[in-house]
Amino acid sequence: MGYTALYRKFRPITFEEMVGQEHITRTLKNQIVAGRVGHAYLFNGGRGTGKTSAAKILARAINCPNSKDGEPCNECEICKGAISGSLTDIVEMDAASNNSVEDIRSIREEVNFLPTKAKYRVYIIDEVHMLSTGAFNALLKTLEEPPGHVKFILATTEPQKLPATILSRCQRFDFKRISNEDIIKRLKIVCKESGIEATDAALNIVSVLSEGAMRDALSILERCIQDGENNIDEEKIRELVGIPKKSYIYRITKGIIEYNIEEIIDVTNKILEEGKDLNNLLWETIKYIKDILIHKANGKLELYNQEELKQIEQLSENITKQRAIKLIYDLSELENEMKFSTQKVIVFQAGIIKLCNQDDISEVQQNNITTGSGEIAQRLTKLEKYIKSEEFTANLSTNIEQNVEKPKAQVEKTKIKIPLGKTQDYWSQVVEEFKKNRKMTIYTSLMNTTAKEINEDTIGIEFNNGLTPFGKTVLEASQNMKEICDLVSQACGRPMNVKYIDNNIYEVVEKDNEKVISDFANGNGIPFSITE
Repeated sequence: MGYTALYRKFRPITFEEMVGQEHITRTLKNQIVAGRVGHAYLFNGGRGTGKTSAAKILARAINCPNSKDGEPCNECEICKGAISGSLTDIVEMDAASNNSVEDIRSIREEVNFLPTKAKYRVYIIDEVHMLSTGAFNALLKTLEEPPGHVKFILATTEPQKLPATILSRCQRFDFKRISNEDIIKRLKIVCKESGIEATDAALNIVSVLSEGAMRDALSILERCIQDGENNIDEEKIRELVGIPKKSYIYRITKGIIEYNIEEIIDVTNKILEEGKDLNNLLWETIKYIKDILIHKANGKLELYNQEELKQIEQLSENITKQRAIKLIYDLSELENEMKFSTQKVIVFQAGIIKLCNQDDISEVQQNNITTGSGEIAQRLTKLEKYIKSEEFTANLSTNIEQNVEKPKAQVEKTKIKIPLGKTQDYWSQVVEEFKKNRKMTIYTSLMNTTAKEINEDTIGIEFNNGLTPFGKTVLEASQNMKEICDLVSQACGRPMNVKYIDNNIYEVVEKDNEKVISDFANGNGIPFSITE
């Protein structure tokens, strides 16, 4: 007998063996026991989450004469025939390669015939979203009113591609992503039955790499024993999959945080010499910075030893939450750029070095405050308390009244009113386009904005909640501005310019009354100035 892959060898044959989908298996078993099995089911979910396995188990369970508590016995003639594939009453069809009208018409002709051995003729159509429009139309009537001896089980990873008429005729079950804990439990069972020695750290990496797909986890595990050795540890998996060592991830993250270009170049050269995958490197770096951010938030990390936790603690003291979030977005943007480039190494190195060259003054000031400038920190704390005090509120109100009473020419700072015209309905689609293209920094900066016409050549983008300094930096970048203008021009059907409009009234109040804060700051020895 030929070799059988692990994911096929350990495919669940009962609902009880299925991992992480108890909310679905419990409902299906109850329906079978109560005799209320529907005529059409739609199983939706990510790859490797158990859709096809559940469909096969359900097909056997409703036909098994010895079914108990909604489970097939897997011992009778019908169950064995279904498992071996010799039972013609259970038909499996791959819609990716059988998606024509003729394929569905053959089903329509077959449903009129009674099953040969089983109680029901069951059609399992995998990847059903691949059917053509004509095939869907041909299936529609049969799916709505099939003969009593026919059941349909449709499986798909993309239910949004199915017509609403098909969706409305099926009982829909959404298979969720399997948790890492459930994957590890199943992997331990597989390792025990297969004689594989695997460390907990190794199984944890496999579960993370599988991204919630049990089939992918078993495929990764199988790769690790192809060399004939049944001992699997963390380093072996990292070597096979191409994940850089944690020491490299620590050094490259440390170099980015400290703006150390020499360190970055040295580490990246070593990683490239070892032939590691750059996408894996970026993914690991993003995850590492995410863990630093989580550590700053609540200090709970379970996947690191004591030495690694000390390194994370050290890095977390040298970076603010705001910069950590920005680095995650920047690295994600770099990953997106690499996908569409033929020179991935050059794009990667340039992008990483660019992060090391970012000299954000506000970040430097924030780091100085958090790491030791006690006197400045005390002064700023004093200023912050004053701004929140009733005294400042009273002075602020007085100043506002004085400015209102002044002639317009005497008010130093006034908000410029821009007459805006009709709201542009297409704007939400333009913003959504950036999300589809995974340009999340632009997308998040444009959330909660509206577009209105200023004149026939210019569209104004209103920031009702205010335009943050970071958002302004992102949106005013020449490449980003060009992309926004291009999409707006396509929507309008003619070349258009874009102007950003900040409607945050609190910013205006602060500008009109900067003297209130300035007098207090200068009186307490705090240098103070407003930079436009």
